[in-house]
Amino acid sequence: MRVLVAGIIGAVVMFIWGAVAHMALPIGEMGIKVPAQAQQDTVLEAVKASTSGEGIYMYPSMDMAQWNDEAARNAFIAGNKDKAYAFVVYQPGGNPAIQSMGPNLIKQFVSCLLAAWLLAWVASLGPWSFGRRVAIAGAFALFLWFSLAVPHWNWYLFPMQFTLGVLLEQLIGWLLAGAAIAWWLGRRSKSAA
Repeated sequence: MRVLVAGIIGAVVMFIWGAVAHMALPIGEMGIKVPAQAQQDTVLEAVKASTSGEGIYMYPSMDMAQWNDEAARNAFIAGNKDKAYAFVVYQPGGNPAIQSMGPNLIKQFVSCLLAAWLLAWVASLGPWSFGRRVAIAGAFALFLWFSLAVPHWNWYLFPMQFTLGVLLEQLIGWLLAGAAIAWWLGRRSKSAA
């Protein structure tokens, strides 16, 4: 029961920190730019014309089946080496969060809750100090960053500023949530003794 309660407390802390990072601080928006308003419809129509429905698209790119054809691959490389690059998440039905963020906020809280329960469980496995439990939370955040955000920066060219923003948001958030979890776990084990 103490792990479930610790996870709930950690999730609430992480969820609130996420709101602060995105709404009050620039951390959640680092590296994100707003394109020219006048050109947005034109760009969306061009993307629509070059896609086959919902998905992630990279421009320029070529069919992976052609990648084994050395001549086609060399022609693609030569023809695109100096072109701009775009990584596009395309949703032809639009972004429902524009109308209501309610469903997204619920999914975000559930995500925080599941992660916080996992962290609380790991932090409860030993009779560790408050500091060690907070360090475990920090290690979780760094693991997340190195295994997800850094590969996106490396392979898909996510901007460094965005990648560092993810690091700050996750590391600070999970250190705060980890402190709340460590406090609860330590409090409960002392009162049980």
